[in-house]
Amino acid sequence: MLQGLPERWVSKSLRELHAGRLDNLNPADFPDEVFEYYSIPAYQDGVRPTLTRGREILSQKFVISENCLLFGKLNPRVEKIWDVRSQSVHRRLASTEWLPVIPTHELDQGFGYFVLRSNWVLPIAMGLTSGSTPSRQRVEPASFYEIKVPLPPISEQKAIAGLLTRAQAAIYAQDNLILSAHSLKRAAMRTLFTRGLKGEAQKDTEIGLVPESWEVSTLGGVSNIERGRFLHRPRNEPRFYGGDTPFVQTGDVVRSGGRIREFTQSLNADGVAISRVFPAGTILITIAANIGYTGILQFDSACPDSLVAITPNEKVTAEFLEYWLQTQQPDMDRFASKGTQKNINIQFLLPWPVVVPSLDEQQEIVAILDAIDRKIDLHSKKRAVLDELFKALLHKLMTGEIRISDLDLSALAPARSAEAVA
Repeated sequence: MLQGLPERWVSKSLRELHAGRLDNLNPADFPDEVFEYYSIPAYQDGVRPTLTRGREILSQKFVISENCLLFGKLNPRVEKIWDVRSQSVHRRLASTEWLPVIPTHELDQGFGYFVLRSNWVLPIAMGLTSGSTPSRQRVEPASFYEIKVPLPPISEQKAIAGLLTRAQAAIYAQDNLILSAHSLKRAAMRTLFTRGLKGEAQKDTEIGLVPESWEVSTLGGVSNIERGRFLHRPRNEPRFYGGDTPFVQTGDVVRSGGRIREFTQSLNADGVAISRVFPAGTILITIAANIGYTGILQFDSACPDSLVAITPNEKVTAEFLEYWLQTQQPDMDRFASKGTQKNINIQFLLPWPVVVPSLDEQQEIVAILDAIDRKIDLHSKKRAVLDELFKALLHKLMTGEIRISDLDLSALAPARSAEAVA
């Protein structure tokens, strides 16, 4: 029995809320039948089941109803919860890597989906695993179905599910706006770096068509290139860390989106003595494992030898050069040497081609791309706020700490019109 629940709430085990046994089926017995197949790869590939013939599905599977919940039992540290609402004419099969919950009349399916994602289930399931390594651990089914969850009256379940669905939809809307902005940026880059802004004729070069007035130079011809440094191994020895000097590393650059505003580690005086500090405005590029990701330092920072520092000369601005290098990352990754770990070096970077318009045109191109980046950043910040709101609502509504009747929901009401305006 769960303690401290609101009046009229009860606690039930997932077994009590699961409407009975499921039939097993061997798809090989029906080789030509098309099944709607709910597999872990299908979930990871966009939460869409596949239409698959029986001959192509290996081993026995569950036959599931058109409305049910699926909880991924493999490595529960990575959330996999599927709210199945099918209208298919085909029979539905679920991989045995799922733990199905077919809601009884006591459980609203939408509420059940969110309760499986809540602290009542997800972290508890993580402790009910067996297996030698985290990636292969599986939730023990018998113990899973004994997990107790709170159960409000059905009307309140539906209201809670409705609110959380709206909050989740607002997050998805921001995700779509971010994806659209990234697509716009890629399209703008393709046009700007091949046609420019002046409508001039193009010339054919070793890197393709560019405006006639543009020069094609090299990274070594437009900048000074220096490698970061950290002389001690292993690099993670604690005595070098915890000081006042930022220590930007590969992950910080990859996450930066082109402007390095944050860092996750800092060096003390001993650490700085064996590293190298570069000034704000320096372009950093990753050269090991994650190849060719770039960002401009917004503060002075020490850097390890897994990063290379690029200081532009008078021919290019740092912002223009960094945007150009963003377009080059896929090719750098493709041409990187592939030993035990992918890597590139200064000799690889020195001859890398760089387009060079006039400084005025560089600034105009940067202004356009900066505007798109600001849009991406705005939607990313909105998404982060909405994500925190969703997590808080999920916890507080599922514990009864706040009640639907206590909430002013007007802030979520204009979600669709806000998306249209954005």
